[in-house]
Amino acid sequence: MLDLLKTYCGGCHCGGLAFEAAIDFSEGTSRCNCTFCRKTRNWTAATTPEHFRITQGGKLIRKYDATDQGGNYHCFCSICGVRLFSEGDIPELGGAYVTVAIAALDDASIEELKSAPITWMDGLHDNWFSPPQETEHL
Repeated sequence: MLDLLKTYCGGCHCGGLAFEAAIDFSEGTSRCNCTFCRKTRNWTAATTPEHFRITQGGKLIRKYDATDQGGNYHCFCSICGVRLFSEGDIPELGGAYVTVAIAALDDASIEELKSAPITWMDGLHDNWFSPPQETEHL
């Protein structure tokens, strides 16, 4: 398989936090219907910790664990509140991960986003490996 990693820049609304992430949009993106993702209209692209770095404002990051189980966090700017990425470690899914919020990317083209496949997950029913019956409202 071809490695189509491209480095994208992103950040929050106030400009306090910035990051770089190498992403291969041909590998797809994900959307979920769990209570957190539904409320944040979450759309993400996966990368690995070695392909992600904070370039500005690391001290502004705040972390929220939506599961209250520790180790898997949604990260956002403490000033403007924009959610930028999630990070954690889920052995069943391959270990350490970073998922970047598509909305936080500054330089992904409309064409790249339109062509990126979306994998839907039914997190609302803890059926993570199957799509929900309905996705139009998400």
